[in-house]
Amino acid sequence: MSAAPAPASAPEVLLLDYGAGNVRSAARALERAGMTVRVSDNPADVPHAPALVVPGQGHFRQVMETFDRHGFHAPVMDAARAGVPLLGICVGMQLLFDGSEEAPGVPGLGLIAGQVKKFGAAPERKVPQMGWNALQARGDSPLLRGLGPDAYAYFVHSYYVPLDTAVEHGAVTNYGVPFWSAISRGNLHAAQFHPEKSGAVGLALLSNFRREVAGGGSL
Repeated sequence: MSAAPAPASAPEVLLLDYGAGNVRSAARALERAGMTVRVSDNPADVPHAPALVVPGQGHFRQVMETFDRHGFHAPVMDAARAGVPLLGICVGMQLLFDGSEEAPGVPGLGLIAGQVKKFGAAPERKVPQMGWNALQARGDSPLLRGLGPDAYAYFVHSYYVPLDTAVEHGAVTNYGVPFWSAISRGNLHAAQFHPEKSGAVGLALLSNFRREVAGGGSL
């Protein structure tokens, strides 16, 4: 898949195409945020990438098994441990953790300790959460710099990262239970919501990733 032209100074990101993510929409959003996007289904490209974007949608087991089957597990782990900037989106965020209640016994990447939980059934809460919800900044995540207290993003998910996870910087959202909706921990960054569907807020988050994390500076 070819990427749209970007300014010569735009940082390059490698968008992983392992068969379990909305790659086209993610690529267009990253390009709008000023990045040069290289889409690849080849794990041999990972060691040479200046920054990685890991999308994901679907069942945790299916996504993780597809990720492993395409050979991305080891090179992505090596890159993350070497300090390469990484952005996970939706289930791509959940993959960073030890595992998920959606698929007991299926290990995630384990880059951040913790288990992804399922929203409990409640009369006032439909599962999955589908729609807009507020982001409340915690700490100093580079992804959220410049976003105001009225920032809303678009979610589609039934599972969440609980607040007792060892994360200090990110965004918290409340859907009957508070959870981490965005995280930043060292070189690891992620959003549970869909930046590509979140309008100006999603574009701002991706622009922050370009400027604050991937080293793209101002355009």
